[in-house]
Amino acid sequence: MSFVVIGLNHASTPVDVLERVTIAAPDLDKALDSVTMRPHVSEAVIVSTCNRTEIYVTAERFHGAYQDVRDFLTEQSFLPPEQLSDHLYTFYDDDAVRHLFEVSAGINSAVLGEHEILGQVKRAWQAAQKFGSTGTALNAVFRSALEVGKRVRTETSISRNIASVSQAAIVLAADRLGGLEGADVLLIGAGEMGTGMARTLAGADLTNLVVSSRTHQTALDIADEIGATVSAFDDLETALVDADVVFTSTAAPHQVIDLDLVQRVIDARDSRPLLFVDVALPRDVDPLVASIDGVTVCDLDTVGEFVSRGLADRAGELGDARAIVEAEVSRHVEHENARSLAPLITAFRNQAEQIRLDELQRQARHLDKLDAEQRQLVDDVTRALLSKLLHAPTTRLKESSQTLRGDRLAAAISELYDLG
Repeated sequence: MSFVVIGLNHASTPVDVLERVTIAAPDLDKALDSVTMRPHVSEAVIVSTCNRTEIYVTAERFHGAYQDVRDFLTEQSFLPPEQLSDHLYTFYDDDAVRHLFEVSAGINSAVLGEHEILGQVKRAWQAAQKFGSTGTALNAVFRSALEVGKRVRTETSISRNIASVSQAAIVLAADRLGGLEGADVLLIGAGEMGTGMARTLAGADLTNLVVSSRTHQTALDIADEIGATVSAFDDLETALVDADVVFTSTAAPHQVIDLDLVQRVIDARDSRPLLFVDVALPRDVDPLVASIDGVTVCDLDTVGEFVSRGLADRAGELGDARAIVEAEVSRHVEHENARSLAPLITAFRNQAEQIRLDELQRQARHLDKLDAEQRQLVDDVTRALLSKLLHAPTTRLKESSQTLRGDRLAAAISELYDLG
């Protein structure tokens, strides 16, 4: 059984492709059903965020599983397989474990050490558990991944300063505008990302902070928490006329700000410049909006490029984080290897012990002639002899587990001693 991850992320894929494979939370059960119904997939977890869509599976055959998952992503994106394949990355077994641990630790994020991804991985795993698409194998590796993510953030400073996409978006906007002091800010979307931005913006010296959401109550809740103003989602045009910078992070399956809308807004603003920072996936702002004079549009690619220029400040922490990941990969793999062989080794030792006991029972009439001390000596000697005989094969099995040699040894012992 192989552990495999197949996916796309901010580093391998442009936003216009990545947004086409994004799976919204309401569609997750349907997606898990589609993946696990395929012939080569046994278990599955789907992690789909603003920076990545990754399918983690256990499978009997690696190539079959790759084909199954690629077909699923092709159907999801409506892209031809050859175009999608250019952006896919694949890891299996130890490398897949390492990749998941790096994702959970924030090493593999657009924003190094981001906090949000740990919660996103946890929720993806919980959703798969609730749906019933995980078993012993995936539950074990995701449980370990969450522990690794917490350990890296506790033992290193990788998450200091900018540690989330929402924080990066705000720092980017401040950089573009020369600061946010005195700015009129419109925040569209009050989900996890929008809430994170709202709480950060609450500490800025703004002239006005307006929150708008497709679900009006969520806008009211976050506005009440931070002391912001609420604008009805149906009245976006009016709110846009007054804004200096707009942060968007809705979970809408389609663009909510189009070319015609922004052109009307700019005309009503007497051509005052307007900055959009769109961290939604799929994107909220039509890319064509950037063609309007006086309008700047920054999307997730722009945020990623901005953050990458500041990575030098935390580069030293990256080595420490990777060292923790490597140690945890080794520990997890060793534990899982031992666990996978445990039933065979136990059966092997139990059978040998039963043969020893049967032989002692067969010789009982002769052993009865011995005194208690002599009978104990016979028991001790036969037990020690058996232990020495079993030591080498069981050690070799453990040392070569999860390798072709180990598979051959396990199959040989199982067949020779009829342990199947």
